[in-house]
Amino acid sequence: MTGVFAALRLALKALVREPRRTVLTCLGILIGIAAVVVVVALGQGARQRVGDQLQSLGSNLIYVFPQPTAKSGVRTVFSGPGGLTLEDAEAIRREATAVREVSIYRSIHIAAASEFADDQIDVVGTDEHYLDVRGYSLSSGRNFTPEEVSTKAKFTLIGKTVQDKLFGGEDPLGRSVRIGRHTYRVIGVMKSKGESPFGVDQDDRLIVPIGSWFARIAPSSVKQLQIIMGSARSADLSGQAEQQILEIMRQRHAIAEGQVDDFQIRTQRQFQETQDNVTGVISALLLSVATIALFVGGVGVMNILLVSVNERKREIGIRMAVGARPADVRMQFLAEAIALTFLGGILGLLLAGLVVVGMQDAFGGILAFDWVSVAVALSVSLIVGVLFGFLPAHRAAALDPIEALRHE
Repeated sequence: MTGVFAALRLALKALVREPRRTVLTCLGILIGIAAVVVVVALGQGARQRVGDQLQSLGSNLIYVFPQPTAKSGVRTVFSGPGGLTLEDAEAIRREATAVREVSIYRSIHIAAASEFADDQIDVVGTDEHYLDVRGYSLSSGRNFTPEEVSTKAKFTLIGKTVQDKLFGGEDPLGRSVRIGRHTYRVIGVMKSKGESPFGVDQDDRLIVPIGSWFARIAPSSVKQLQIIMGSARSADLSGQAEQQILEIMRQRHAIAEGQVDDFQIRTQRQFQETQDNVTGVISALLLSVATIALFVGGVGVMNILLVSVNERKREIGIRMAVGARPADVRMQFLAEAIALTFLGGILGLLLAGLVVVGMQDAFGGILAFDWVSVAVALSVSLIVGVLFGFLPAHRAAALDPIEALRHE
């Protein structure tokens, strides 16, 4: 143990004698370690952000979308009668025991105007269950009643972005919004949910009862839905809820075994897995770059130490002449390599800390040092020191003392 401390003391003295060389040698390790820590923080921050955005969609959500199919070689929009229908949603609500609640969705991007301003807005047709299923809450006002949905009432709920666009700083409750030729009264304002994982502003929407949407916003004789949304009773029941919805839809659309479904089902879990795969690939690529930086830094340490061994041959010869063993010399140069890479690791952590702090605003304050990654980064810096310091240390230990003493 005394020999180890002596080697460290000699190594530190050697590094202090050449401060410029020491700093330049540490630079490669510094960049590599900083890159590793920042990449880990970015990966975890991205996963956290995507997770939060997925949670903003609702709780244990299951989506049913219409699926284009082909019959007799002709590609059609929907093979079933009318694609997704209100009756499909009612059947799921009635028969799927693992589903807590069901809602529906139809939208169009259209001009809307208030007494203060006008703009292009997403107008959504839905029912009184939409807020519950999607996890919205109201900052003021109230939700639709079932009677208002069934009687095609000309009431609307608006998001925070729509409030800012059409009303500015004015209170929108009780005021009117004109959509096309029809005027709707604002009865509620939804709390902000921010951006979805798909880059959509979830507050830039104006909601009307589905009956009124079909009757006034986009009149059509065929009342097809874009999405049916179900919320499972719990995360553990999501799989069961998905299977129940699948069986109900196949039965209602008369889809026999082996036939292609005219709908598709997606869950939050599947969205999460897709996002995790994407962020995982990106993180792996960035970690590969960081690994290359560490390798380059390690090669730099090795080359500098090889130069140092050549310059300090006489010093090595004197040490051996007064009784130092090859193992002592080897330990001294290994200690220098480890000290260099460890110093680079510490400086890299400081740099990573500055980068993470600087990027907090862009990631909503969710980036943070993971202490496991910090420990791994420092451990890696030590391992790099040992691996790339071994050759110079071995070469120094293998010098002939007499030849080394002759070196000028």
